[in-house]
Formats: sequence, structure tokens, C-alpha cells
Amino acid sequence: MNIQFKKGVLELCVLVLTAKKDRYGYELVDQISQKFEIAEGTIYPLLRRLAAEGLFSTYLFESDEGPPRKYYKITDEGRKVMDELIEEWNKFAKGVQEMIEEGSE
Repeated sequence: MNIQFKKGVLELCVLVLTAKKDRYGYELVDQISQKFEIAEGTIYPLLRRLAAEGLFSTYLFESDEGPPRKYYKITDEGRKVMDELIEEWNKFAKGVQEMIEEGSE
């Protein structure tokens, strides 16, 4: 998948996945990588930025598999931004799909 496409939707993917349940960084990488390839190093700067913007709160939780994991919990502001991004994505995807259909006639 084109790198610019990924960068544009990664924030939305992270917000949507954390809306279902609190997640830690590697878990997000794993979930997203099941749909399209991403580098692990792209998620952590994004998570730090979103937390700094107040879209996530964080907490540490003990792990049976090593050191405590930092979990990300979406905030009310994060849900608001997620809803706005979903609306924008749906409009964008619809417009692109219409152009594809018109171009292939």
C-alpha cells in the first residue's frame, strides 16, 4: 500500500482500535499489520502525539511477559475527533469510489 495512504489513515485506525478497548503499542502494530503492512516505529510517535493532544490517556499495566505495558485509553475528545475523521473518511472514500466507477465505464 502507498506510504502516503497509510500515513493519512493511520491516526483513524489507531483511534478506532482503541475505541473498542484500551491497547498497548505493539498490540496496535499487530492489529493494523493484519490489514496492511506498517513499521513498528511509525506507531509510537503517533501515540505520543495523540496523547499530548489529549486524545488518549495512558496507564501502565503489569504484563506476564515482561515489563509493564503502557496502555492507551481514548478520551472523550479522542472519540469526538474519531467521529469527525470517520465522517471525513466516508466522504472521501465515496468520492474516490465514484471517480473510479466513472473512469472505468
